[in-house]
Amino acid sequence: MYKEKFNPSQIMQERFYEFHHFYNETPPKVESHQHSFYEIFFFLSGNVNYVIEGRNYKLRPGDILLTSSADLHCSDVHPGKPYERIVIWLANDFFEYMQYFFDEDFTSCFTDAAINDHRLVRPDSQSIAQLKQLCIQMSRAKNSGQTGSAALTTAYLTEFLVHVSRAYYDAPDSVKQDMTENGKINQMITYINDHITEELSLDLLSSIFYTSKYYLGRQFKQFTGLTLYQYIMKKRLIIARDMLRTGSTVMDACLWCGFRDYSNFLKAFKREFGQNPSRYSRV
Repeated sequence: MYKEKFNPSQIMQERFYEFHHFYNETPPKVESHQHSFYEIFFFLSGNVNYVIEGRNYKLRPGDILLTSSADLHCSDVHPGKPYERIVIWLANDFFEYMQYFFDEDFTSCFTDAAINDHRLVRPDSQSIAQLKQLCIQMSRAKNSGQTGSAALTTAYLTEFLVHVSRAYYDAPDSVKQDMTENGKINQMITYINDHITEELSLDLLSSIFYTSKYYLGRQFKQFTGLTLYQYIMKKRLIIARDMLRTGSTVMDACLWCGFRDYSNFLKAFKREFGQNPSRYSRV
């Protein structure tokens, strides 16, 4: 398979989907981030601990992670082994296309993974071999430039999604043994997401959860990879982006998501997404 140079910008250029095969000899630096699309992360090699919404996953070769547009995530890559992975990005348009033609909701496993706060899929050895072969076929079709290459790539991708969905729903409970979490931090994340448009501070949360704010702050950073302020800011900006895409004005998105200063909102939005909020707005 063709191996690409890793691009930390993580921006999708195609309308429906993108297939990437990344390989790094030395650990890349990737900050906690999110996408406006779905992501399938197929881990091939390395010494990696992956953090998604405060839950830490110790990955084994062949593991798959499913993330949706609201999931903050990052990889903690340790040196010593080459870091290799297949990353597939899938736009909402792609799933709508699949729903139309096959009457099948391929987002269901992503939705279920988010609801249950467990995004790790660990296929059996036979399924891993099938998935790797499909990735090889996708890569060849994508780069062939021959007639029908896009249709063939999509066909292989559809088969890949079927295998991933089945592996997700067939996964044994033992898979959760490689996940590390902190119950209080999980409760704190749930509270933040439920009250994201309200005033939130470390002082407030420490009083609600009866814990020292200094200890809580250290624990939050340890399990999420972000400070409390960074996490709240990113979550508010995600909501603002999604509001803009569904027709809200920039000012409405700013105020609804808890920002009190319009100019600070504009600066934060551009810093997070690389574009002014007006580029996302439909009005």
